[in-house]
Amino acid sequence: MAPTTLTPRRPLGRRLSTFFYRHPKVTLVALLSPPLVWLGVVYLGSLLALVVQSFYRLDSFTGIVVREFTLDTYRDLFTQAHLDIVGRTAGMAAVVTVASALVALPLAYYMARYASPRVKTLLYLAVLLPLWSSYLVRVYAWKLILANQGILTWFFEQVGLKGVLDAVLAIPGIGGRSLSVSPLGMSIVFLYVWLPYMILPIQAALERVPKSLVEASADLGARPGQTFRRVILPLAFPGVAAGSIFTFSLTLGDFIIPNIIGNSSPFIGLAVYQYQGTAGNIPLAAAFTVIPMAIMAVYLILARRLGAFDAL
Repeated sequence: MAPTTLTPRRPLGRRLSTFFYRHPKVTLVALLSPPLVWLGVVYLGSLLALVVQSFYRLDSFTGIVVREFTLDTYRDLFTQAHLDIVGRTAGMAAVVTVASALVALPLAYYMARYASPRVKTLLYLAVLLPLWSSYLVRVYAWKLILANQGILTWFFEQVGLKGVLDAVLAIPGIGGRSLSVSPLGMSIVFLYVWLPYMILPIQAALERVPKSLVEASADLGARPGQTFRRVILPLAFPGVAAGSIFTFSLTLGDFIIPNIIGNSSPFIGLAVYQYQGTAGNIPLAAAFTVIPMAIMAVYLILARRLGAFDAL
């Protein structure tokens, strides 16, 4: 009788890899479960908690949150003072978004169409380099630049345009005692901080525009300006819409720049910070957060119809 030979047992790692190879659906579930749990529990769960908190109210006598379903907080939210804050914030977000698109489009177009690989690398570095430094440091640096004794005011004095600067600062609604305490100065800082998030999506969209379409437009007699308006810009517009998602949403929720730059006019992010921290009115702060959530939900639906998600 021949002796039986035992097959050596394979290591556990080899058996697991074989199992996952033979069961791709199980592999997919194992890979996606951790991020989906994080997204569902931590991110969406926190948003749901904010929405639930917005239906509570703060007892005006004791200062304690009454955990009973009520619409009193939303009634307090939709007052003229709070609606002014919403309008001011949405207006600033729209201005920053349009300005970012106007500034980013020429640079992105040059990077995508004309820049050599070496120059393109340097431009990528120039666009991304500010993101490597501290957000607060950049904002405080701009506060010094825009101050009355800052380098920008000094430059206008040297070129003899101080009167033009004073005339702009005297315009109601955008001016102030100096650029560092004016809505105009705040928009400049917002533009500087969020500009990279507009440049990169537009540049990526322009990279995907076939050169054959541009050549065909020229062969048909179109001038460069006509080619840009009728061929390149429509195809690159999804990139503009994609970049606007970042610039609009980030401006809508930011509270640091309005707190450091500009006058004392509150924005949504600053109002949420003050109600949650100083006033301790968590239900009203939560109700305030529902407004940008609703605005961005509508904005994302419109951006999706414009093809923004294809450019991300």
